[in-house]
Amino acid sequence: MRTPKVLLLGLALSVLAGCGAAGAGENDPPRAGAAPATSAASAVASAAPAPSHVAKSPASAPHAAVPPKAKPAPKKRAKKPAGGPAGSLTRTGRAGVALTFDDGPDPVQTPRLLDLLKREHVKATFCVVGRNAAAHPALIRRIAAEGHALCNHTWNHSLTLGKKKPSVIRADLRRTNDAIRRAVPKARIKYMRAPGGNFTPAFVSVARKMGMKSIYWQVDPRDWEHKRGESKAAHEKKVVRTVQKRVGRGAIVLSHDYRQPGTIAAYRKLIPWLRARYRLIAL
Repeated sequence: MRTPKVLLLGLALSVLAGCGAAGAGENDPPRAGAAPATSAASAVASAAPAPSHVAKSPASAPHAAVPPKAKPAPKKRAKKPAGGPAGSLTRTGRAGVALTFDDGPDPVQTPRLLDLLKREHVKATFCVVGRNAAAHPALIRRIAAEGHALCNHTWNHSLTLGKKKPSVIRADLRRTNDAIRRAVPKARIKYMRAPGGNFTPAFVSVARKMGMKSIYWQVDPRDWEHKRGESKAAHEKKVVRTVQKRVGRGAIVLSHDYRQPGTIAAYRKLIPWLRARYRLIAL
């Protein structure tokens, strides 16, 4: 009776040992030399193709974006040269407006103009002709004494002087300066104006070497021009209207005192108008 019990016990123990061997392995560390187990999910993932949204390099992209071409820079318009002929000056270089009077001194009209300027407390620039300066030295002295600037306007107002040789231009300008300095020995003559505004490079160069700047103008009311049938009142109105329309800060204004009574009459109206808007200066 003992033998069957022992056999049954041995059989039970062997069954239990087999079950334990079958359940071990999933959580046990792998054996040395054994290949690691691969899960089914991992195998599926490795076999699947790369997702379509993965970015491709520009070289492999079939339709790579081409950057737009840069627009050409707009061409700059060439600036017109500033200033007057041959580099002469049209502006004062400051805010003040310069009134300039040419061709004198005139024994009748220049004193009238000087009286007006003195009464209005205005300084101006007188571009004098050498032979007139030599004929009326007292007026040159008065111009200088009352604080106005003197400008060389050549000896006899030759419209073609600028086309002559530099030596001829220099002699003419020196003769005019000498006539001015006989009246005012220490006169400062810092400016030259070519008759008719007919500046040339040679004219400007000679004047510069003599210490004079060449001045043109920005405003020309053509006060010297008297049209046929034009009344005195109409002429004065034209001068006033032109200056008022064209003047601006820093402008050089051209006018004439030699034999131009209408100019002095026009400036009786113009000077108060100008003074209310600008500072009037001598160059």
